Amino acid sequence: MVGWTNEAHSNGLVGGRMMNVQDAAIQILKEAGKPLHAKEIAGRIIEAGLWSSDGKTPEATVSARLYSDIKKHGDLSTFVKVAPQMFFLRDVQLVAVCDAKEPEQNSESHLASPQGTYSFLVAAEKVLDQFGNRNSMHYREITDKAMSFGWLNTSGKTPEATMNAQLVTELKRAKASGEPGRFVRTSPGYYSLVKWMGTGLPYQISKHNREIRKKLLSQLMSLSPVQFEEIVGQLLAEMGFESIEVTKYGGDGGIDVRGSLLISDVVRIKMAVQAKRWKGNIQSPTVQQVRGSLGVHEQGLIITTSDFSSGAVKEANQPDKTPVGLMNGEQLVTLLMEYNIGVRRMSHDLFELEELPTKI
Repeated sequence: MVGWTNEAHSNGLVGGRMMNVQDAAIQILKEAGKPLHAKEIAGRIIEAGLWSSDGKTPEATVSARLYSDIKKHGDLSTFVKVAPQMFFLRDVQLVAVCDAKEPEQNSESHLASPQGTYSFLVAAEKVLDQFGNRNSMHYREITDKAMSFGWLNTSGKTPEATMNAQLVTELKRAKASGEPGRFVRTSPGYYSLVKWMGTGLPYQISKHNREIRKKLLSQLMSLSPVQFEEIVGQLLAEMGFESIEVTKYGGDGGIDVRGSLLISDVVRIKMAVQAKRWKGNIQSPTVQQVRGSLGVHEQGLIITTSDFSSGAVKEANQPDKTPVGLMNGEQLVTLLMEYNIGVRRMSHDLFELEELPTKI
């Protein structure tokens, strides 16, 4: 979601090409085969000559860049944060496929080809769908099934631990944002699909929250441009932005909110945000406008109630230009609900019946 500091633009030469922090971290984590602390990642990539930095805290740059990638891409990010300042590759097959030779076409082995591999969460959903028979499955069994069908291609030594960690993280994220989610934990280590819950309580909660998400997005569309910018400013404050300033409407040169994002009390990133209360998709000229309005050392972020065209996404991620983060309406509503903006979180005590001791 956010960009990176100028320090992160310091790169090393690899095979005649510039290598950025992300690419260098991927190579180091792939070689390590295990999660590493940001400080160790920074040390290894500098020692290997993959990347260099003139800053005094290169580990802070590495941490900020990887954390930014995770926040921006979610489940599609190459990285996963397994503990404070500890990172690993979410799905090593994303790297392995790039290095692999073109596989031979074989109709009998298509499930084991790179084209048939998925992220851990998508693989878990497929396993439960095809083999769960509407019952819970242990994460180890889910992992074994996914691996046996070639739906996971990972060089990690403990894929079952990664599977469990990602399922737990997915449940926490869904709960925090009020999203329906895909999974439900029925007992320690055992998971099922929410869609199987029928008319039970989890299903009713998911259905209710889906309606709330739609209504919240509809309310955002009914706000005036000024009110929408103020809501965006409130959200940014909850997310850790400081020195937030909502610019004067109509004279902002495309920028609506300015502030500084503070990460772990170490990294401070100046951000310029444009808030678009639109129904149609944001196009690439809007991204270009935001980039052209950035101040010195500023990163750009566009927040919209709609979505972004493929051209806008491509323009925002141009490798030779200042990056511009993109947040669509679905991501915006998710964050608003996570930070209790425009919604009120309800809590109830639920009782479950336990078996009473029988007389002897």
